[in-house]
Amino acid sequence: MSVIDLKTLYETDDYLWLESTIELLKNKQFKALDLENLIEELEDLGSEKKHAVVSFLNQLLRHLLLLQYWTSESENNSVHWQEEIYNFRSELNERLTTTLRNYLEKELERIYQKALKAVKIKTQNSVEFPSECPYTIDELLDENWLPGKETK
Repeated sequence: MSVIDLKTLYETDDYLWLESTIELLKNKQFKALDLENLIEELEDLGSEKKHAVVSFLNQLLRHLLLLQYWTSESENNSVHWQEEIYNFRSELNERLTTTLRNYLEKELERIYQKALKAVKIKTQNSVEFPSECPYTIDELLDENWLPGKETK
């Protein structure tokens, strides 16, 4: 298959394009690769991975804040919030690489501010939340850690 054919295939059936590109790579047929679209797909893949871990961290932060600070609702919701914390933390840890962890650590305060805005809306500003992230990246990723509880 030529590069021109691959470029056309990319526009009509990107999954078949992907399968064809993988075969070309396995067979070391590098000259036949559609490099322009391959580079674009690899960049998109990196962006999707970043977006996924940011999204899981955002949700994790929201539920930790609700669990720790929205005490008037904790009796009815704490078990649900703990389950969600477990789920988001598990999904986050499954996707995390050293590079993505470093990215989250660098962006933690920005991600926290978005989570904070969401929980303020949810609680109708009835709860006093910390203006800066009260959690470390190590605490956030520790599957046994919950605010106010000792790690087991």
